[in-house]
Amino acid sequence: MTEQKRESDVAGLSYEEAREQLIAVVGRLEAGGASLEESLALWERGEALAARCEDWLEGARKRLAAARDQPL
Repeated sequence: MTEQKRESDVAGLSYEEAREQLIAVVGRLEAGGASLEESLALWERGEALAARCEDWLEGARKRLAAARDQPL
């Protein structure tokens, strides 16, 4: 899977979906037994999922900051 395909694959995921998939990827990597190629693909998928989660969290931080700055 190309990097561009991975990024578009995770772009539509909610925070919760991305987090759950990231947990599964980490579990598979920690369990071991995967080939080098599979391990690299899992690592790359995990990186894309982690970036998606970070995007969601950064968006939430910005929304909270904007809400705090608005007068009541």
